[in-house]
Amino acid sequence: MIHLTQLIYIKEGQEAIFNEFESVAIPIISKYNGRLVLRVRPNKNSLIEAKIEQPYEIHLVEFDTEEDFENFKKDEERKQFLHLKEQAIQTSILIKGEKL
Repeated sequence: MIHLTQLIYIKEGQEAIFNEFESVAIPIISKYNGRLVLRVRPNKNSLIEAKIEQPYEIHLVEFDTEEDFENFKKDEERKQFLHLKEQAIQTSILIKGEKL
């Protein structure tokens, strides 16, 4: 099993576009043996310590295998909406890990 943490930074004013992309992409995760375990929108009151810019959202996702994750990224339906992701997201940081 692989675990992915993604810090997502949105372009100002593009929240609705980002949410539109997420409404398509998130349900597709389960088609590829994946699960959205946690989706958080942190605010300044929820940060204890931060040496980086506050992300708009933090996702924790798990897939049974690396191949499942790669297949998710190649999903044809998801690819049709990538223009929304590109329009809305300034940058993102993906951290891959495994359960210890």
